[in-house]
Amino acid sequence: MNKPTVINIGLCGLGTVGQGVWKHIERSLPELKARFGVKLELYRAAVKDPKKPRSVEIPASKLTTDALAVATDPHVHIVCELIGGTTLARDVTLAALKAGKIVVSANKALLCEHGVEIFAAAKKHGGHFLFEASVAGGIPIIKALREGLIANRFTLIYGILNGTCNYILTRMVKEGAPYAEILADAKRLGYAEADEALDVQGWDAAHKASILAYLAHGVWVKTDQMIVDGISRITQTDLKMAAQLGYCIKLLAVITRDFATNEISVRVHPTLLPKDAVLANVNSVFNAISVTGDVVGTTTYIGRGAGQDATASAVISDIADAITLLTAGKAVVACAPSENQLRGGAEAPKLAPLGHIRSRYYLRMTVKDEPGVLAQIATITAESSVSIATVIQMAAERPDAASLILTTHQSDERAIRHTLTDIAKLDCVLEPPLLLRIGDFQE
Repeated sequence: MNKPTVINIGLCGLGTVGQGVWKHIERSLPELKARFGVKLELYRAAVKDPKKPRSVEIPASKLTTDALAVATDPHVHIVCELIGGTTLARDVTLAALKAGKIVVSANKALLCEHGVEIFAAAKKHGGHFLFEASVAGGIPIIKALREGLIANRFTLIYGILNGTCNYILTRMVKEGAPYAEILADAKRLGYAEADEALDVQGWDAAHKASILAYLAHGVWVKTDQMIVDGISRITQTDLKMAAQLGYCIKLLAVITRDFATNEISVRVHPTLLPKDAVLANVNSVFNAISVTGDVVGTTTYIGRGAGQDATASAVISDIADAITLLTAGKAVVACAPSENQLRGGAEAPKLAPLGHIRSRYYLRMTVKDEPGVLAQIATITAESSVSIATVIQMAAERPDAASLILTTHQSDERAIRHTLTDIAKLDCVLEPPLLLRIGDFQE
């Protein structure tokens, strides 16, 4: 191949991350030229408003409002899709790939919804799609799964993938403040969006879990095929009870595969982790991921999961891979493990039914403070074959009620759902029960 002497980079989107990418590349141009032997040019950036004040100074001649023009410009070698969303971002990505370009993206929602289409377009037209920044910000988990751990079959991957939820839970524990108060602070500080549902209801973590499941197992699991619960109903009672039981609560994404049955499950939910677990001690906006492979054992990755610099670091890492591809012809390791059969055989794994997804459970109920309540609940759990391990009763926030907290022995999602449905119908149960999973992970 003819080695280019200048590599032009086009940015589609110049928000917080885009400005970070521009700033750090511009600062490092001499070092990058010395390392790769070519000149890099920040060639063009597509923005909504060229006159908007920004933290980086960019010549007006390099700004445009036409993202598709950047994506298809024959002078642009690497297209950074930093728009967000799944509409224009999809159009830009597919247009660039159809032109045979390399696309670098931080867009987990786009990848989760349109990953099959994107990788098919890259393969058909000779383009490449790199997405290190789409999961866990500055933690190089994508490279770890597709390159460093390529010899492994992964039985368990679990992690803290949303810094907003981790920040809220950390402050709730440290300060004893209620969820709503900490959420308001998180919005004010920019850790949570104005519409916080994507973060606190678990959907952001679910998008990232979908990407990790694809990399580890070669199949796309959509969010509507997962168990997805958020943190909005967690109270100080739950945090204190977890501590009393020897746990802390973290919002986790959990991906498991049983190679004997060739079944996979992907779920996102608040989880009681033993206090001495590594991830139980990862706090504030940090992310952490534990990966268990059959060759390497368990490895753990911790770092900043969001923010301008952490995400820009991951984007620039992919840009460096793209430069190597353009200058040396070095192939980027295939993103689709289903194509190289290194993830457990020729057959793609199937989704585990609810009856095969097992855990221990924590169940909090607000009930009438009267005799016979526990007997009614115990009858229902017995009928669903859910075995109670511990029972704790304490005063509830409302004066006419009590909080009843149960933990269970090993059960499964189907049985516990039946239990919850029947308990919620009891006259003595005053609010919908809260269910949390207990993460005694076997690594």
